[in-house]
This record gives sequence, structure tokens and C-alpha cells, in this order.
Amino acid sequence: MAKTLVVVGAGPGLGMGVARAFGRHGFQVGLIARSKDTLDALVGELTELGVKAAACPADIRDRDALASAIGSVGETLGPVDVLEYSPSPTGPITHAAQTTVESAAVQFELHVLGAVTAVGQVLPQMRARGEGTLLLTTGVSSTIAAPFLANVGLAMAGLRNWAHALHAELASQGIHAATVTIASGIVPGDEVTDPDVIGARYYDLYRQRDRMEEVIGDPEAFRALVAESAAGHG
Repeated sequence: MAKTLVVVGAGPGLGMGVARAFGRHGFQVGLIARSKDTLDALVGELTELGVKAAACPADIRDRDALASAIGSVGETLGPVDVLEYSPSPTGPITHAAQTTVESAAVQFELHVLGAVTAVGQVLPQMRARGEGTLLLTTGVSSTIAAPFLANVGLAMAGLRNWAHALHAELASQGIHAATVTIASGIVPGDEVTDPDVIGARYYDLYRQRDRMEEVIGDPEAFRALVAESAAGHG
């Protein structure tokens, strides 16, 4: 029986890179995002590649809708073997001193509470089977403090911390939890950051069950950017 990958926050860049990578290895693919039209196009692309795919639209910040969408995809394709969570940041992005409760909450809802909802939907079945994989995506601001991405980094750092905690707790139960930290833009045709190149690295991480993190891109280049920005505002 084919295994099933579900991508939460699916889009034509990163999400489809991951979907194609797993599809090439025989996975069925479920896609969840807000736009039905976008999802229909992505399902069509995967179908043309010979990958069985299904999709269900949902706003990730609507926790009931997200749980229902994951459940619907699971009913269509079968139990979820791999959950990949990678929504793009939406809402205002604030500098550190301008971060408010409201701007922090928007990013926390998206990156942390959405991930908690998604994991909560698939984890019981994974634990019952004694196997499964959770791949939670963050940006480089989860590890390098960037004043100009303060509310996003605040949320992503929390998600990364939780992913590491899940790894420590669930490994003995046969469940692999890991995080992918992306320290670059997604650039089609680039030898490192092309969506398909990144997708292959997600698949490699899935296979290396003792690993808890994959870093894509150059964190030190981002650190230099942060330093340059700070000097410019000095």
C-alpha cells in the first residue's frame, strides 16, 4: 500500500518541491492551503506526473477547518505517514520594538498553533501504528534574531523548539519529528534552493530518522545581513 504525505501550506514553490520529491518515491500526496483554484492546479500537475493526489482547502489559522481538511485528505488517501508543515508568513511583519500582542499573535496562530493542530490531527494514528514522520518548517529567524523579522522569528523559534522536543519524546515510539530551517529564498534553477533540490533534502531527512534538523541555505549570510541592517540603523 502506498504511503501518504500531507503538505500543509502547499504552494507552487517549496510545497510542490516536497510533493514531487516524495511522489517520485511512490508516495500519494495530500495538499492543504487556502485557495481551491491553486490546489486544483497543483493536484493536476502531480496527476500529470503520475502521482496520486488530493487536496482540501482550509485557512490554517482556522483550527477546526484545518483539522477537518487533514481528516478529509486522510479519508481519501489513507492514513498520513508523513506530515510536512510549511505555511508562508502572512500578516504584518514587525520590527522588534514595534511588535505588539496583535502582530505576535498573528504569526503565532499561523506557525505554532497551526502546527500544533496539524500534528494533533495525525499523531494519534501514528502512535497507534508505531511509525510516522513530522517535518516542521521554519525560517532562519528561528535561530538568528533579526530585528526586522521580530514577530515572525518569535513564532518560528517556538515552532523549532517544539519540533526538537517532539523528536526527543517520540523517537522511542517509532515517530520521527524534525525541523527544516530555511536560510534563503526559494529560487528555481538554483543548485541549492531550487524547489526540487530542497524537496529531495526533505526526503533525505525523512529517511534519516535519527536526525532532528536540516538547514538549507547559508545562515551566516543572513547573520551578516542582520549585522549590516543593525549598523545602518545605528
